[in-house]
Amino acid sequence: MIKSMTAFAREGVTAEIGELTWELRSVNHRYLEPHIRLPEELRALETGVRERLGARLNRGKVDCALRFVPGSAAAGELAVNHRLLEQVLKVADRIATRVGEPATPHVIDLMRWPGVLEEPPADLDSAAKAALELFDKALDTLVETRQREGERLRALMLERCEKLLVQVAEVRTRMPDVLAGIRTRIAERLAEVREELDQGRLEQEMALLAQRLDVDEEMDRLEVHVAEVRKALDGDGPVGRRLDFLMQELNREANTLSSKSPDADVTLAAVEMKVLIEQMREQVQNLE
Repeated sequence: MIKSMTAFAREGVTAEIGELTWELRSVNHRYLEPHIRLPEELRALETGVRERLGARLNRGKVDCALRFVPGSAAAGELAVNHRLLEQVLKVADRIATRVGEPATPHVIDLMRWPGVLEEPPADLDSAAKAALELFDKALDTLVETRQREGERLRALMLERCEKLLVQVAEVRTRMPDVLAGIRTRIAERLAEVREELDQGRLEQEMALLAQRLDVDEEMDRLEVHVAEVRKALDGDGPVGRRLDFLMQELNREANTLSSKSPDADVTLAAVEMKVLIEQMREQVQNLE
């Protein structure tokens, strides 16, 4: 299935572990180029994210950003460092005895004392697992979007292939009359000076002229390249690079046709061909 390289996906979840949100953006690029932004506490996910991207995508610049707001399950419950608390109270009693005043430390002041309250390590394993599961979901959405956009571009390219073949057919129909008209005009002009020309040289020049004006090979190659474009669009897997090469070949034949053109209508047809090929080339830049 044809895929575009341009897409966007956003997936989020809120649970006890916290709030997780992934945003994925992809644009055209010659190779697969991931740019991953992760919270510091979940930095270890980068390898897993890269592996998942490499398994699903072949080309494109992909920006992946994760936002994580820890919840109660991730943060855990505060604990009291009883040993440190007892030391603080004993010191407070000694100081009170020394100055002759009762020690009445306020509970809130004790809680603010560095180290009295301890925050347990966050449950990052659960957060990391949930983040990777959510990333898989976001990546599914991104791939589906790329596929839908790819199908749209495929339809546009097939439409332009049809229009290109219409132009080729019109040139084929037009060329016999064009060549016949040229031969008639040349024959009329040479009739006046035929006695002064060498008959053998004249026939040789006429043959060379006919060869220079013959565009059958260009027409044949244009049709062959269009058939290859259609074949690529109906295939599976990445096709962007092959189609880019075929666009170059199509453009080369259209340029040759234009340079050989002995007729205004044929020239206009060649110009229209180049316009259609350029439109396809622009679309190919977004295909994987």
